[in-house]
Amino acid sequence: MALIYGGLMNLLFASMQPLREIWAAVRINKFTDVDAWKGRIVVWAAATLAGLAIVLFAKATELAIAMFFIVQQKWWWVPLILTPMAGMLIAWVTRKWFVGSEGSGIPQTIVALREETNTVPIERLVSIKLAIAKIMFGVSALAAGFSAGREGPSVQVGASIMFAFRRFLPPGFSVHPRHLILAGGAAGISAAFNTPLAGIVFAIEELGRRFEQKTNGVVIAAIVLSGLVSISIQGNYTYFGSLAVGSVDKSIVMPVIICGFICGILGGIFSRTLIQSARGTKGRVGRIKTLHPIGWAGFCGLMVAMLGVVSNGAAHGSGYTFTHDMLNGTITETWQYAPVKYLATIFTYLSGVPGGIFAPSLSIGAGIGNDLLPLFGQHTAATAIYALCMAGFLAAVTQAPITSFIIVMEMIDGHEMVISLMAVALISTMLARLFSPPLYLALAESRLEKPVVP
Repeated sequence: MALIYGGLMNLLFASMQPLREIWAAVRINKFTDVDAWKGRIVVWAAATLAGLAIVLFAKATELAIAMFFIVQQKWWWVPLILTPMAGMLIAWVTRKWFVGSEGSGIPQTIVALREETNTVPIERLVSIKLAIAKIMFGVSALAAGFSAGREGPSVQVGASIMFAFRRFLPPGFSVHPRHLILAGGAAGISAAFNTPLAGIVFAIEELGRRFEQKTNGVVIAAIVLSGLVSISIQGNYTYFGSLAVGSVDKSIVMPVIICGFICGILGGIFSRTLIQSARGTKGRVGRIKTLHPIGWAGFCGLMVAMLGVVSNGAAHGSGYTFTHDMLNGTITETWQYAPVKYLATIFTYLSGVPGGIFAPSLSIGAGIGNDLLPLFGQHTAATAIYALCMAGFLAAVTQAPITSFIIVMEMIDGHEMVISLMAVALISTMLARLFSPPLYLALAESRLEKPVVP
């Protein structure tokens, strides 16, 4: 009897050992720590609010673009007045009261993430004030007809909102304020494109260029919560719709090489132009831009408006509508779309108004693909060429090949193209490096050197 009793007690103690280990793990991970739960709730609330702001930003830009095209189709000459005047007004207001809200917003976020950032207060790079200005003037720029996207600005908006919540974190909470900036930026890309994988990769490849273990949970929580907000309001949509590619065989090899080379060269030149502008243009043009920035913004707006006139409006907006129709085959004779959008986006960036280049880059890529279609005949599906050039041009401009191919991959219905998209993004990036350093990193360094000048 004693042996049986002793055996049962040993068995009981042995079964309790895993419970002790589980309880120890619970304490180590602070599941019973009230302050830790307060911190988690703050992070989750910040991510939810960031997602809501980005979705509302998206809705506002769609409405602004639609209103502009209603006016443009009715009175073709209005953009010749509206676009330059609005550009001058936006440039004046942002330079006077909202320095840091100009341009894409991704360089500002990268600078804010740097530990060595001490010459520029972080609040001049990410803050609620800048988030409001970014949304307000980003929408205004699109309502005036500039060629820009909302995805880059969404990065700064998400980072600003999450960073603002740092003041509510309990003392000693393991999440550093810069982790909130990284998570907010990743959530911006994820919610803007409805591409959660791209949001995570963007945080690794472009924003932080490192991914600490303690950051994982914050970034993923931000992406999940902002994504849930996006889906609950906009539905589980894909950015350009579901692009059915069909079967892909060995005939895709030559298009990958050709699209990679052409997009790499054009994207590298595009990126170099933007970087040179940020560093300071030489000669008479540079002096005019430096001495008369408001007039320069008006001139750039006039150039965008004139490109819009000769292209029947193709130069304006994010490019979403024209690209969507092009992919669906409802627009013909669009050979001029790529060069027009290319130039309009450059002039928009040079003007200094808030706006991103992600969506226009995808649109330019689709336009390049449309122009290359005759080279490949009927052997390759048109949608496959569009997808290759969209990934290739975006990768060449940003030199973030993984983010670029994942964004396009999450847009298309065809797993057969994954390797092709990776290949074209790699070729384009390698070729673009011959013409230009990485765009956002170079712009961030330029901002560190000249923090006040757009």
